[in-house]
Amino acid sequence: MTSPRPTRPRLLLASLAAGALLLATGCEDPSATAGAPTASAPSGPAGADNPALAAFYAQQITWAPCPADPAEPDAVPGLQCGRLHVPLDYTEPATEALDLALIKLPAAQPTQRVGSLIVNPGGPGGSGVDMVRGSTARFDGALHDHFDVVGFDPRGTGASSPVRCLDDQQLDLLHQQDTPRDPAQRKAATDAADKAFSAACQAKSGRILPFVGTRNTARDLDVLRQAVGDPKLNYLGISYGTYLGALYAEEFPTKTGRLVLDGAIDPAADQLESAITSAIGMESSYRRFAEDCARSHAADCPLGSDPATAPQKLEDFLEGLRNHPLNTTDGRRLTSSTGRSATDAFLFGSAQTSWPRLREALTAAITQQHGDLLLAAADAFNGRDEQGHYDGMVAANRAITCADGGAATPSPEKLKEQSAKLKAQAPLTAKGTSPDDLLGATCANWPFKSAEKAHTIRAEGSAPILVVGTTGDPATPYADAEKLAKGFANATLLTREGEGHGAFGRGNACIDTALTAYLVSGTVPAAGTRCTA
Repeated sequence: MTSPRPTRPRLLLASLAAGALLLATGCEDPSATAGAPTASAPSGPAGADNPALAAFYAQQITWAPCPADPAEPDAVPGLQCGRLHVPLDYTEPATEALDLALIKLPAAQPTQRVGSLIVNPGGPGGSGVDMVRGSTARFDGALHDHFDVVGFDPRGTGASSPVRCLDDQQLDLLHQQDTPRDPAQRKAATDAADKAFSAACQAKSGRILPFVGTRNTARDLDVLRQAVGDPKLNYLGISYGTYLGALYAEEFPTKTGRLVLDGAIDPAADQLESAITSAIGMESSYRRFAEDCARSHAADCPLGSDPATAPQKLEDFLEGLRNHPLNTTDGRRLTSSTGRSATDAFLFGSAQTSWPRLREALTAAITQQHGDLLLAAADAFNGRDEQGHYDGMVAANRAITCADGGAATPSPEKLKEQSAKLKAQAPLTAKGTSPDDLLGATCANWPFKSAEKAHTIRAEGSAPILVVGTTGDPATPYADAEKLAKGFANATLLTREGEGHGAFGRGNACIDTALTAYLVSGTVPAAGTRCTA
């Protein structure tokens, strides 16, 4: 069964490549985004209480066997697919509608069925349809016995009116091209690239850009809850999916059933703060991997046998790919950019399963000058298949993130403060970073400004929510899980001690037992429960 590829935490791609992105717009003027309108957050009555939404809440899903997917030849039989009709704009629901792609893995024991478990894999931009289709084994046992597992592609992603920006050739250039070392050249290139990317998205998908934010998706989630026949939402959200689940609890607290939020994002952190936190988390994981490689696998570690110097050797190798990229069998080169994407992809996995594969890939690259294993990991991370086609992850990630909080450009003082924090806590990978570089992690040039603001989510009146955090999570650090749980009016934090992004499906018996008891029976784990790797 295919494993789901890693999904990015809720941040922007900070190293946009100017040459690649300027190809995207041709005759389009990047300055056309200036003075763009503000996309207001949905307002007015929400949910089934709004008469204007009655038709959406009354719909019934027509489920049918899913068509064969060549990318998933081993897909479990019995999967059913459908569509959900939702308003493009919840403030004017009669004007235009979208159809969202759905998939269902029916409960294995219908007489023991609790309801539906709706899942989101993260991103933003990850496909819930792909999550269910490609990883049914992760739900084997009690979850599959008791639940219809339902995945959906959120608006703007996958097969649900996806945001379009760049074509495959342009995305190849984007992911392979390294940004200039010179700060002034890097600032000019990144700014030009950012404007060009934004203009490309506006030219191809401008109609839906104001409406792809997570608050709208949370409202779609409530329509879906009603359509599958559940009085309360049972939900599993991973990474960015925790933000979606938190917003749902804020919008519809009395409709919450059993919500698992795994690999949590702090909703009170703004866009820049979230990006910096993730970058620091990635370097911490990067260091732990390199030190473990040298300490525990000295005989075959390509970074040497000294844990004190191994992290720097890893950084030197990745940075050295700028001037000495490695050839690969398909004709592309392994650059510093793709090498870093590959490293991140492996670090999203657990120390038991992914770290050995990263050692193998680095050994091939460093000692044998073969870049194929690392490039394959970068392709999986970036959503590129073997035919060179990309999914819509990059465009959706950008569009949803900007719809969720791209209201204002950070002040020079804040850029300096966050730059100093990054360099102090991630000195290896942030070496040479300037405050101006951090603008690449904002929506300064996005064509629509969001009314959403970072804030603590209380969700007063909700059912008990289960937040799950992993101590060595590289993308959404454990402190974010602590903050999210503390912010809720009614939540418990479950801790996994170990490496990797997220706890669900990692084979940790303690975590699996706790999640099953909560989702199937509503039993909340004792406060302070910690599960070792």
